[in-house]
Amino acid sequence: MRSPVVPAANEQRGAGPIAAASQVVTPDAMEAAAVPARLRVGFVGAGRMAEAIAQGLIRAGKVEAKQVLASAPTDRNLCHFRALGCQTTHSNQEVLQSCSLVIFATKPQVLPAVLKEVAPVVTAEHVLVSVAAGVSLSTLEELLPPNTRVLRVSPNLPCIVQEGAMVMARGHHAGSEEAKLLQNLLEACGQCEEVPEAYVDIHTGLSGSGVAFVCTFSEALAEGAIKMGMPSALAHRIAAQTLLGTAKLLQQEGQHPAQLRTDVLTPAGTTIYGLHALEQGGLRAATMSAVEAATCRAKELSRK
Repeated sequence: MRSPVVPAANEQRGAGPIAAASQVVTPDAMEAAAVPARLRVGFVGAGRMAEAIAQGLIRAGKVEAKQVLASAPTDRNLCHFRALGCQTTHSNQEVLQSCSLVIFATKPQVLPAVLKEVAPVVTAEHVLVSVAAGVSLSTLEELLPPNTRVLRVSPNLPCIVQEGAMVMARGHHAGSEEAKLLQNLLEACGQCEEVPEAYVDIHTGLSGSGVAFVCTFSEALAEGAIKMGMPSALAHRIAAQTLLGTAKLLQQEGQHPAQLRTDVLTPAGTTIYGLHALEQGGLRAATMSAVEAATCRAKELSRK
């Protein structure tokens, strides 16, 4: 693996990346790819997802705030990065010239133009990561210089609270060490698994859009209680905690959801009556169709 660029102590922003001779292994580093000491991480695009990832990296001690540089056209979102102690700029090229690992967090329709803009300053030392939905690895590689190391990540909104569910796929020129380095970094924001690119759009439907599906169910759950006389705020708190507790049970017990559901059932009890009503309403089929529809839309965006 070509080691990510680690600037020297006296390097000035914009002077360009330079290779480091030594790397320090952090205690929680993965076997094959520790986070290099003083690794500079760049963000092109400074929206909510970029901020969430940066915040996770800094809070987990993966990188120092002063080693993060973010760019955006205006100060509207950059102020959040400055509040974290990060460096900011309005120049996308400056991010590439100063950082070796760069995360592109722009809107999908903007990303091709941004990649063309920064392509002249991309070097063999860069590891470039896209979190833009629907932009394929082949598109990324076509818009960047030959042999550029590119990876694609599908995050979701709970990255904001370091409970994200993420998948990542690597391009033709990114090796296992680049993938492990990125995975090590992103695990500061939640769960991150490497998958074939074909699964990335499915993840968008399951987990990216799935956040909205779960929120809709949480809202409906609470509104059922409100209908029966419970105060709104209390109902929404309990609904959210029920989802959280159930998710933790599924993760910690390692059970199939059907088994946990069965554990709650008693003959002629309240739960089986409620589940019967859900089946009559087509909840299961509607949820499967929602994931399918969102996945198909993500695939459509990939082809544009």
